[in-house]
Amino acid sequence: MKTKPMTSRGGSSGWSNKVHYYLTLMRPANLMTALSDILGGIAISGFFSTADWSLSAFSNMLLLLLSTIGLYGGGIVFNDIFDLEEDMKNRPERVLPSGKVAYNEAVQLGLLLFMLGIAAATMVSPLSGTIAVAIALLALLYNKLGKHHSFFGPLNMGICRGGNLILGMSILPDHLFQNGYIVMVPIVFIAAITLTAQKEVSGNNKSAILLAMFLDILVVAMFFAISQFSGLNLWLAAPFLVLWYGLNFLAKFKAYQSNRPTWIKRAVKTGVLSLILLNACYIAGFATWFYALPVLFLLPISVLLAKRFAVT
Repeated sequence: MKTKPMTSRGGSSGWSNKVHYYLTLMRPANLMTALSDILGGIAISGFFSTADWSLSAFSNMLLLLLSTIGLYGGGIVFNDIFDLEEDMKNRPERVLPSGKVAYNEAVQLGLLLFMLGIAAATMVSPLSGTIAVAIALLALLYNKLGKHHSFFGPLNMGICRGGNLILGMSILPDHLFQNGYIVMVPIVFIAAITLTAQKEVSGNNKSAILLAMFLDILVVAMFFAISQFSGLNLWLAAPFLVLWYGLNFLAKFKAYQSNRPTWIKRAVKTGVLSLILLNACYIAGFATWFYALPVLFLLPISVLLAKRFAVT
């Protein structure tokens, strides 16, 4: 039976520390990557290529960004909730097992974030709301069951990220079915990150890292296909794609060579944060560098947050 800390030991640390602990549960650095997912999906939809920058259109974009904060944040919180028993053994310093946030508080926070994400998406359209509900359910499925399966776990997590890209595309759903196959890119890459993270605590996962490196190559090949079938300008996307691949190759290669928890964690961290570069590829390729370059500012913000808050 799980041991569940029922009271917080924050005490005299004050409300500011409590907020810090809540944010730690939500992984702020990772939230920046989720925001870039939405912006990538919005670019694929053709939104940035239209002249319609009405208040309504701008509000819908902000609502989808708010939605992904709720959905991703809620999913991450429930990840720690379901991992509590294991973390009490292997990572007792984490927020939940250490009692800095009570178990019931974490459940309430996760539910509140999911409700925020679904409500914000529903305000954009019933389709967006339906996609948000699906993402929340898929996140719970991964946290409870998927992560424990070597094949369905990476696939489940990849589908969650692909759903986030679709959520961004739902701002202009006309091309959703035409370009929807592009969600295979984050599905494949997130599967690569999840494979790399296997045995993160103990190491000895060389075969998983090799497969992850192959999946990264597959992602590059998929961008060539997207440029042929969906009008992505590969020349505009190429600088971001090269930088994305280079960072991930070096990180995974080092993790393969050393194959120790420290280097595996660094490779996973690099993969997660590099999602911003991957989404910049969509934005540059389907819009222009004018929109892609500002998105890159999410990367240094994410890196700074990663120094203060956990990523994995």
